[in-house]
Amino acid sequence: MTAAPLLTLRNLRVTFPGPHGDVAAVRNVSFTLGRERLGIVGESGSGKSTTGRAIMGLVPPPGRFTADEMRLGDTDLRGLSERGFRRLRGRRIAMVLQDPKYALNPVMSVGRQIAETHRAHMRAGARAARRAALDMLAAVRIRDPERVYELYPHQVSGGMGQRAMIAMMLIADPDILIADEPTSALDATVQTQVLAILDELVRGRGMGLILVSHNLHLISAFCDRVLVMYAGRVVETCEAGQLHHARHPYTRGLLAALPELGRRRELLPQLQRDPAWAADAG
Repeated sequence: MTAAPLLTLRNLRVTFPGPHGDVAAVRNVSFTLGRERLGIVGESGSGKSTTGRAIMGLVPPPGRFTADEMRLGDTDLRGLSERGFRRLRGRRIAMVLQDPKYALNPVMSVGRQIAETHRAHMRAGARAARRAALDMLAAVRIRDPERVYELYPHQVSGGMGQRAMIAMMLIADPDILIADEPTSALDATVQTQVLAILDELVRGRGMGLILVSHNLHLISAFCDRVLVMYAGRVVETCEAGQLHHARHPYTRGLLAALPELGRRRELLPQLQRDPAWAADAG
């Protein structure tokens, strides 16, 4: 028997008002997510992050989102109030943002922020929340959890801050984690370490992961399946291991623009865009 999807989206649309009418940032995006690692790639402005924020109910006003179907398990997200979304965020679905310097509260210690998340969702006492936070810091491979618990965000490195963010988002044991460019602010070595931690925790907990990234190499190596977005639409879906066999000319253009070690180019490749790629599907 096939397991029910953790997330179902059908014709998700996100719009913002403009001087000449509504502007669609996301148009008719449809996919399901199981207990897998799904990558979403595309250029800046393609709608990747906006899709993730819509799923979390975090589209800033005056923007709005609609969908023919938008379900988190058996919960219909359409028309859910802010209070309803707040019950889901952290407990059933969580989101790791790009830069912990801006995502973490600068006037609270790292450990207190993680413990506060645990208390909010698990109704635990202060002592139990502290213990859970220390265990979670250890789970993300922070060597001295007791010391890091007391540090403030400006006192930790980018890599350690991102690990703390992952700990905070996973401490309530959600079903789905959305990671929005979680490694773009980190150097290559730390990127690999953070992704290994994510992989270990997501697989070990049987979660679904949505990884948003510009990095096609990273997505193809780390994810199970890939959605390619252009101008707010999904233009291609394929297995991550078969990304190099992609057929859509936009995906082919992105792949051609990737640098290759040991290959010198006289001219940088230029992506030729077709207006038909941005047209709404009939």
